[in-house]
Amino acid sequence: MKYKSQQIAWWFFALSGVLLLLQITYGFIMAFAHLGYDGLHDLIPFNAATATHKNLLVVWILSGFMGAAYFIIPDEAEHELISVPLAKLQFWSLAIVGVVAVIGFHLNWWEGRKFLEIPRPLDYLVVVNVLLFLYIIIMTLWKGKKRTTTSLVLTMGLLFAALLYLPGMIWFDNQTMDSFFRWWVVHLWVEGVWELIMGGILAYLLIKLTGVDREVIEKWLYVIVGLTFISGVLGTGHHYYYIGTPKYWLLIGGIFSAMEPLAFLGMALFALAMYRKGEKRHPNQMALYWTLGTAIISFVGAGLLGVAHTLPAVNMYTHGTFVTAMHGHMAFWGAYGMLVLGMITYAMPLMTGRKLYTAPGASYAFWLSNIGMVGMTTAFAAAGVTQVYLERKVGMDFIDTQQAMEVHFLVLIAAAALFTTGIVMFVVNFFKYGRPTDEALERS
Repeated sequence: MKYKSQQIAWWFFALSGVLLLLQITYGFIMAFAHLGYDGLHDLIPFNAATATHKNLLVVWILSGFMGAAYFIIPDEAEHELISVPLAKLQFWSLAIVGVVAVIGFHLNWWEGRKFLEIPRPLDYLVVVNVLLFLYIIIMTLWKGKKRTTTSLVLTMGLLFAALLYLPGMIWFDNQTMDSFFRWWVVHLWVEGVWELIMGGILAYLLIKLTGVDREVIEKWLYVIVGLTFISGVLGTGHHYYYIGTPKYWLLIGGIFSAMEPLAFLGMALFALAMYRKGEKRHPNQMALYWTLGTAIISFVGAGLLGVAHTLPAVNMYTHGTFVTAMHGHMAFWGAYGMLVLGMITYAMPLMTGRKLYTAPGASYAFWLSNIGMVGMTTAFAAAGVTQVYLERKVGMDFIDTQQAMEVHFLVLIAAAALFTTGIVMFVVNFFKYGRPTDEALERS
C-alpha cells in the first residue's frame, strides 16, 4: 500500500463480507421453503426473501468493486484519493440505502421488478451515491501522474455501469416495454460493462502477482473489451425471445449469445497465459488462486452454462426454470464473487501488514467455497432438467413438479452448507487481519 487513502477500501470490503453472509442466509430460507419448511413465511414471505437474496448479491459485489477502485486507482494514478471524507460519506450512504431497501422489501415497499426491486425514492439516492463515487475516482485520475490502460478500462466500466442504471428508472405502463429496458440494466451490467470492471481488476492483480510486463497484460485488455462489446450488447437479445418483442430478436439473440463465451474464454486464456509467463513467485499465492479461479470458473459458469440454455429452441423450454439458476449462481460467483474475494485477499496484507494468507483457513475458504458452488450448480442443473421434462414436456402440474424436485434441494442444501463454511472462514480471516495501519504504509 503506497497511499494512506487506499485504507478506505477496507470499509467497502467489510460491507461486502457482511452482506454476502446475509445473502447466503436468505438463500437457505428459500431452499428450505422449497422443501416445504417455510415456517418463517409470515415474517419473511418468499417474494421478500428472493428479492432480498438477489439485491444483496448486487450490492455486495458493487461494494467490492468500489473498494477495489479505491485501492487500485491511487496506486495506478500515483496520487492520493482527492477526498477521503467524501469517500466515507459515499460508503455510509451506500450502506444506509442497502439497509433501508432490505427493510422495505419486508414491509412490501418495492417495485417488484426482478433485480431492480428497490423503491423509486432509493433509486435517486443510488444515483447521487454513484455520482459522488465517480467524481472521486475520475478526479483522482485527472490529478494523478499516470493514466494507465488498466485504470482507464476499470473507470470506463464503472462509468458505463452508472449510465446503464438510468434506463431502469424509466417508467412504462406496458410490461413488454418495461422488460425491454430493464434488461438494458441487468444484462448490459453483468454481460457487458461489469466485464470491463472485471478485466481491469484482473489485469491489475495479474500485473502485481505474476511480474509479467504491464504492456503485455494490457494488450490483452483491448481484446477483452472488443469481445465484450461485440457479443454482449446484441447478446441482450436472448432476454427478448418470448416477451412480446419482434421475431428478429430470436435470430439476433441466438447468434450473439453463442458468441458471448468468447469474452470469458479470452479472460481465461489471458489469465493462464500471464500465469505461465510470470517469472516471480508472489508470496500471496491465495490471491493468485482466487484470480486464476475467477477466469476459469467464469468461463464455465457465465460462458458455457450460459450458452447452454440461451439458444432460442432450448430457451423456449428452460426459460424461468432452475436451469437459469444453475447458470446464474456459477456465473456470478466465478465472474464477480471470486474476483472481489481475490481483490480482498491481495489488498488486506498490504493494508494491515499481516500475512494471514498462509493460514490454513485461507486455503480451506477457497476450496470449500468452490467445491460447494460446484455442488450447488449440479443440484440446480438436476432440478432444472427435472422441471423442464416434467412440467414443460410431460405437462405435470406446477406444484406436483415442485414436490418431485425436492430431493435435489436436499443436495443443494448440503452443497450450500459446504459453500457457507468456506465463506464464513474467509470472512473470519478477513476480520482477523484487523483494521489498516499506518505502519503497513510506512513499510510499503
